[in-house]
Amino acid sequence: MYDVIVVGTRVAGAPLAMLLARRGYRVLAVDRATFPSDTPSTHYIHQAGLGFLKSWGLLDEVIATGCPPVRQLNFTYTDIVITGMADPAEDGIDAVYCPRRTILDKILVDAAGTSGAEVIEGFTVTELVREGDKVAGIRGRVGEGPEQEFRAQLVIGADGANSTVAKSVGAQTYEGSPAACFVYYSYYEGVDWGMQHRTGFGEQQFASWPTNDGLALVAVMRKRDRFREFRTDPDAGVQEIVSQIDPEIGARLADTGRRVEPFRPMLYPDNYRRQSFGPGWALVGDAGYHKDPFTGWGITDSFKYAQLLSDLVDESLSGVRPFEETLPEYQRERDAQSASTYELTQAISELSLTPYYDSVFRATSLDPQYTKHFFGLIAGLYSPDKYFGEQELADLYELVDFPVADRHVSKSDAGAVR
Repeated sequence: MYDVIVVGTRVAGAPLAMLLARRGYRVLAVDRATFPSDTPSTHYIHQAGLGFLKSWGLLDEVIATGCPPVRQLNFTYTDIVITGMADPAEDGIDAVYCPRRTILDKILVDAAGTSGAEVIEGFTVTELVREGDKVAGIRGRVGEGPEQEFRAQLVIGADGANSTVAKSVGAQTYEGSPAACFVYYSYYEGVDWGMQHRTGFGEQQFASWPTNDGLALVAVMRKRDRFREFRTDPDAGVQEIVSQIDPEIGARLADTGRRVEPFRPMLYPDNYRRQSFGPGWALVGDAGYHKDPFTGWGITDSFKYAQLLSDLVDESLSGVRPFEETLPEYQRERDAQSASTYELTQAISELSLTPYYDSVFRATSLDPQYTKHFFGLIAGLYSPDKYFGEQELADLYELVDFPVADRHVSKSDAGAVR
């Protein structure tokens, strides 16, 4: 009998299993994959996410893999250019890192195991065990081996957007919107552009950042209705998008860039929040909450809400409060803390800016101090309530002598809030 079973051991499940095991609980963590194992990802870890790795004692291990630090960020939206970096975080982190998932996930899974969690790789969950209306465990098998049954006080699904746990308990979506785009990405040699996040000029985007082994991840995005056309010749499509958005970088890609791995194509799952708790079960990571990868917050949010859930589960397992109190609080807190990021991601992932965001980002690009606030917002270090605060924006518009007609565009007027 385990205290907790975690289904899925990537960037949400492995930290959760690790944190609970470090508190002395008996934890079983299972995953269909065997590690190292790849998965579609932005790779991008914001300073706030790196702060969790540092607090868990794992950041130095990630850095030691040779993943280069990124200290200059370059964002454009058509003619709006914002470059710079957030101030160092309170814990001293002054860069972002974008490790390969084959490396990051293996570090996290190993950390769960060395912390005392029992980890079974290559394990496929076939069904949940129930006692009345309460989830009480899992059944499944490794490969073609015999079916095994494990029981626990709590089963947590950390098994992604197509979560077996979420499907088995009938977790309903209570907030959501359709995904807008598709992405193609791969890894390139001879690309030394640093971090780029460039959007516009025909509802398309390219992004790039350095990762392990001297390679750069290069990704492009377009609206979903152009997916069939693009997939006929993705190499030509990547070159076209990069060249249209930035001819100089496009020329460098053509001259020195060389793709060294197959493309990873992906039609995004929709944006959603699912019911993430019930009798004997909970959901974390993309199993319970997913947003477009445009803002690169998937890994950081997985860390953040794995930490939140572990703290609340600890309260119940230690007898402070029952699960009937702590699990609803987990969902409420997750939704409240992620609301601004979720809203912003939905608003700008259409590859065109609403009038509201256009006015805010355009004014931001004209003021060095507010540019630092922008990168603090992106890093998870600066409050969205302050960055988008009415008085703060009014002061910004006055400071940069912004046109009066554009100063009073509200989020609701611009349709930014859905």
